Amino acid sequence: MICGFDYGTSNCALGVSQGSNVQLVTLEGNHTFLPSTVYALDRDLITESVGRNIQEQQAKKAFVESRRNALTRAQRARYEEDIDDNDQVLFFGREAFEEYFQWPEDGYFVKSPKSFLGGTGLRTEHINFFEDVVAAMMQNIKQRAEKQLGEEITHTVIGRPVNFQGIDAEASNRQALEILTAAGKRAGFKEIEFLYEPIAAGLDFEAKLIENKTVLVVDIGGGTTDCAMVRMGPEYVVKDDRSHDFLGHTGERVGGNDLDIRIAGKHLMPLFGMDSTLKNGLPMPTQMYWNAVTTNDVSAIATFNSMETRNQIEQLRLDASEPKLIERFLLMREEKQNYHIVRNAEEAKIALSEIIDHRVLMDYIEAGLETSITREALAKSIEPPLERMLQLMTSVIEQAGEQPDLIYMTGGSAKSPVIRDAIQQCIGNIPVLDGDHFGSVAAGLTVWSQRVFR
Repeated sequence: MICGFDYGTSNCALGVSQGSNVQLVTLEGNHTFLPSTVYALDRDLITESVGRNIQEQQAKKAFVESRRNALTRAQRARYEEDIDDNDQVLFFGREAFEEYFQWPEDGYFVKSPKSFLGGTGLRTEHINFFEDVVAAMMQNIKQRAEKQLGEEITHTVIGRPVNFQGIDAEASNRQALEILTAAGKRAGFKEIEFLYEPIAAGLDFEAKLIENKTVLVVDIGGGTTDCAMVRMGPEYVVKDDRSHDFLGHTGERVGGNDLDIRIAGKHLMPLFGMDSTLKNGLPMPTQMYWNAVTTNDVSAIATFNSMETRNQIEQLRLDASEPKLIERFLLMREEKQNYHIVRNAEEAKIALSEIIDHRVLMDYIEAGLETSITREALAKSIEPPLERMLQLMTSVIEQAGEQPDLIYMTGGSAKSPVIRDAIQQCIGNIPVLDGDHFGSVAAGLTVWSQRVFR
């Protein structure tokens, strides 16, 4: 069986063709998308799970040989924590969030691992671990889909951003695609192709057009914003060679996660002392606060979790004019609640797409701890990443050398009226249409899979 696989930064989705129709597979409850999260009782149990789920024997043998040290540590963790072979050790999607919220300091939680792919300066063991995280997630999603469909999935087209990272894009993209390919093979896909995510989103939209249009496709994903200018419609959809229809594309590592980080920093970190002062009247240093919420940056999180940062916070508690705020910050760090805070910011962003004032409750930190965020305040706090998104849109229009007839928006953050208003002000009075914010990329990848594997 053939599928389109949207391995997204924030969510994953998988589509298959049923006759001439594309169907998104139910992955969790009634949901056709699964949050890109995993919670493990121990980090090395992720690697162990991948090895156990590789079906092809030669591939399994090679994997076990390459991960011998991690697999030995996994066995030690099972012994020390008294984890039985039949115990559930990995949790995915919403279940992973639930486990993390309940036991943040006890297990190993990963959110949006796609954000880390293509990072510079990664050692071999880091790359191997990212391969294992991605493979574990792909194995899980493929197994869920096959259970629903009652059939093995062998071929897939996986979505990819235009650029995974901003620095040394060519090497970054090569490394990221190698990780995705290795993970996909270990998940059991026999053939893997890739397609730009904004083009995939456009293919899904094209099937609904009744006349030809030049469309600016804007895909604001969790980790990247990707734009494509595409000629599409009844005259183009029947063509096998679409290379001349794609007039330009841009992409950068700025997406919904960056908006969440800005919201968390500007609106939630002040509860932990970010905007307070020292006894000498100087402002509180802010870098440690940004490190706490920059959950899509391995080095930032490593720095925040370091002993050096802990010592810095302890010293600032003594020097602070409001030491209780710093004590709250220290407690949050010790209990590893920073991912929960960024989740609160994401929930606020989603809520403020519908309402103009949202109350954030943080009882998990301290009884009665809360704050309110207005849509207007949110708009101001996300200005820097939003400006970068708008630059990508204007750049692809310049590449194409013409204005679009309409703008097609997809991706979770594309629902925000703040973003839509900014686009209209920047690009002009061009119709803006919505796609399935969580399923259009998977649907387009499925359409393409039927072409490349037919």
